[in-house]
Amino acid sequence: MALAELGAVVLDCPDPRALAGFYAEVLGGTPEGDGTWVDLKVPDGPTLAFQAAPGFVPPRWPSPDHSQQFHLDVTVEDLDTAEKAVLALGARALDAEDRSRTFRVYADPAGHPFCLCAC
Repeated sequence: MALAELGAVVLDCPDPRALAGFYAEVLGGTPEGDGTWVDLKVPDGPTLAFQAAPGFVPPRWPSPDHSQQFHLDVTVEDLDTAEKAVLALGARALDAEDRSRTFRVYADPAGHPFCLCAC
């Protein structure tokens, strides 16, 4: 028997509403919150929450001196279609050149790494 259950995955960021809006476009759901804390209840998934962090510094990827801490893997049916969509929403490619792989790495608008995976 588990001691607890996962309530939410929380991302620090400079603008919680904006980042929640980005992930709502990628994953679905409706952002709710006061601007310093915004919840995104992902359909059939965990809650993603976004917390205002004054002085936020995005993770560096790849960097042997600075850990990325964590990243999200987002499963998609078509990597090319999903790539076009996330780039249009404000993501930037970090490691997407190798088209033979089943994943590509991007940064969300606040700089958090995430992968599009066709796994």
